[in-house]
Amino acid sequence: MIELEHICKTFGSGEHAVHAVRDVSLSIREGEIFGIIGFSGAGKSTLVRCINLLEAPTSGRVTVNGQELTGMDERALRRARKKIGMIFQSFNLMPSRTVFQNIAYPLHGSGLSREQIEEKVLSLLELVNMSEKRDAYPSQLSGGQKQRVAIARALASDPKVLLCDEATSALDPQTTRSILRLLHTLNERLGLTIVVITHEMAVIKEICGRVAVMENGAVVEQGEVFDIFSNPQQAITREFIHTTSNLSKIYDLIEEGSPVVELRPDELIVQLTYVEKNVSEALISSISRNFSIDVNIIFSSIEIIQNAPLGGLVAIMSGPRNQVEAAVRFLIEKNVQVEVIKDGRVASSVCS
Repeated sequence: MIELEHICKTFGSGEHAVHAVRDVSLSIREGEIFGIIGFSGAGKSTLVRCINLLEAPTSGRVTVNGQELTGMDERALRRARKKIGMIFQSFNLMPSRTVFQNIAYPLHGSGLSREQIEEKVLSLLELVNMSEKRDAYPSQLSGGQKQRVAIARALASDPKVLLCDEATSALDPQTTRSILRLLHTLNERLGLTIVVITHEMAVIKEICGRVAVMENGAVVEQGEVFDIFSNPQQAITREFIHTTSNLSKIYDLIEEGSPVVELRPDELIVQLTYVEKNVSEALISSISRNFSIDVNIIFSSIEIIQNAPLGGLVAIMSGPRNQVEAAVRFLIEKNVQVEVIKDGRVASSVCS
């Protein structure tokens, strides 16, 4: 559906050149929701604008729905862009036009009659649950409502692809979830291929099946969301995950000498990470019962991603050493990654 081959984008030249995108190749499948994630300045927004050639790549090839956009003249490109919708963080609605008029705007010159345009706009308003706001102006809408109108306008030309550039960044968490649910519904109902650009890991986890991680203009890691976030390979990916998880706080407690992490000789602090999709048992209660040990959870960060648990927890295991070690072996056999962070037998020991 979308093929990006060795995309580079450079602004300026010589010593002032800024290499915003560096040799990026991605293959995005028809009908999937694909995420591109990175910190500010990673190049993700420039990359997504290269998909519809709002930014012409300095080099490389862009193919969408079997058409090579980078080889088109301006007229052909305008036609091709009609099948690529786009929504933005700032909504980009026209303030002097009503909701109805904003959505109808892309249909002017489409050859549809006034009645056909009205019918289409009304159906789009119903699709995004904004029918009662048809005569309102953007200034009268909340942020979530504005984004719903922007989505409806982007769908007016019946696109095959929807590009979402930080589309939820200006929204509160509850509104973000409602917009993500809407995008998921549109993906399923219309078969839309959706590309989500974000710096928020929660957005990727909520809606995407696959993800690419960007740093300094390059894709450093890509794959299924579960695989990327359960077993990150790159330092930037691990850093990104740590900023959205409370599990790393255990190291702060150890450094501060908190009483919470003071251990007896029969205790271990461990971090358990789910790294396989088939980990679904109630393992903590199981090891407590079967190995006669106590497990005191300090931090936990577990979510269900692609119908599987993703995340982990930090806990203190206490009991006879041979039973604790047997419990650890049991967890490893169950595809749980076990990291000993502190061992009560070694004072102030921190293991990586």
